[in-house]
Amino acid sequence: MQISYNKLLKLMIDNQMKRTDLVRAAQISTSTASKLFKNEPVSLEVLMRICKVFHCDIGDICEVILDDED
Repeated sequence: MQISYNKLLKLMIDNQMKRTDLVRAAQISTSTASKLFKNEPVSLEVLMRICKVFHCDIGDICEVILDDED
């Protein structure tokens, strides 16, 4: 399983928000922001802070990608 934050990136583009703006608005560290942009897992608390910034649900900023099982 993998996680994708492509929906978050689209939200940021739509709202003309840069990475530094997200760090400031969601009060997250730069290392956590780096994890987001590398599609690495972050805590639920971080996702909730980002949802608060965009007034959205977790499903609006990320999605789980299931691995193909043969």
